[in-house]
Amino acid sequence: MTDSPAPDAYNRTALFWICVLALFTAAVAFSMRTAASDAIRQAVFDPIDPANSGKMIGGALGAAFSGFAFSLLVLSPFLDVIGAKRVLLLAACSFVGGSVLMVLAPTLGSGAGVGTFVILGMALTGVGWGCTEASINPMTAALYPADKTHRLNVLHAWWPAGIVVGGLASIGVGQLGLDWRWDIALIAVPGIAFGLWTLTQKFPKTESAALGVGFSEMIAVPFRRPTFWIFCAIMFLTASAELAPGSWVDVALTHTVGMKGILLLVYVSAIMFVMRHFAGMLSHRFSDMGLLWLCTVPAALGLYLLSVASSPVTALVAATVWAVGVAFMWPTMIAAVAYRYPRGGAWTIGLVGFAGAMAIQLVLPKLGAIYDKAKLERAGGEAAFAALQPGPVLNDVLAYAATRSFQVVALIPVVLFVIFGAVRIIERKRRLGGEG
Repeated sequence: MTDSPAPDAYNRTALFWICVLALFTAAVAFSMRTAASDAIRQAVFDPIDPANSGKMIGGALGAAFSGFAFSLLVLSPFLDVIGAKRVLLLAACSFVGGSVLMVLAPTLGSGAGVGTFVILGMALTGVGWGCTEASINPMTAALYPADKTHRLNVLHAWWPAGIVVGGLASIGVGQLGLDWRWDIALIAVPGIAFGLWTLTQKFPKTESAALGVGFSEMIAVPFRRPTFWIFCAIMFLTASAELAPGSWVDVALTHTVGMKGILLLVYVSAIMFVMRHFAGMLSHRFSDMGLLWLCTVPAALGLYLLSVASSPVTALVAATVWAVGVAFMWPTMIAAVAYRYPRGGAWTIGLVGFAGAMAIQLVLPKLGAIYDKAKLERAGGEAAFAALQPGPVLNDVLAYAATRSFQVVALIPVVLFVIFGAVRIIERKRRLGGEG
């Protein structure tokens, strides 16, 4: 089956690559926030409250996901009213504005006020990410209606590509002896680029609009088909298994495995970039639910191995296993919803993305709290931890905290193994019974 052609008035190739560059920008922002997180913790949050700085940086990183979730939820049902072009331009402005706000934070406030501006800047870059996801996923589904799983995975392959580029750029910034603000400033560069390119193109309507689905009917889809909410719950868990650990590796592992945590994220992302190009072939072989079910095993094993990694070699082995597990999760979940609920259009895709974003917002501070509790427990109390100096004892304390935080999140793919298996069996029975 071939794709339905895009209307002659639209340049499908250019539109797809604008979507790619927008997602690439979101990934660069994610990577730069992650790479700078430990430096921000030390420079901004340690002076405020050293005993709880892990929870505070977790909350700051989570603010980006709050901005992501809020903008995705608000904009998704109105995408055809506002227009994908305007939403992408808003995304570009948000990436640029959020990075500027964080860079200027030390001059805009003092003490706790610096932390507030950093959090607001992270939230604004999250809004840019939400605007991006609200527009590019339904746009890609509309441009390639017969090949959604493959095209959405190819599109989302540029998420790990952006993490690789951002991570390597952050390493270069570190080698030059520049502080964390230079990491954050680089987010604006691709944001400006895709914003200017967006200005040159015309954009089509989404798939639901092309089907003639009215606004009220689109909004009603999740309520008329309550099985949709199962996919929201699943996305909550899949995002917790993929993006939460990805945000946490720099804080948790930098001091425990003898290498910068961002290097692990870059390595994992390179694997994911390659693997996502094969998602279409694998989903045809196993089905989307079958593919997701198989992925849960290496995802759980990889997270557990990360929790006990103590050297660069063991960390790389663990990261490889985890990457294989989580590579297909986010884009395949979006494709699964787009196939099953096409009349829900941008609204149902946006709701699923919102569920994933809220998972990270809830999980990251929890990881930070678990990390803080474990480090104080290992050190023998808040005063004992505050007295520790850099060296083997402190590294042992932080390694223990990292182990505890990663072992908790490793349980999530185990739960998903059961859920994906059940959904796969139920849908297969319905097809064989002639209900699908």
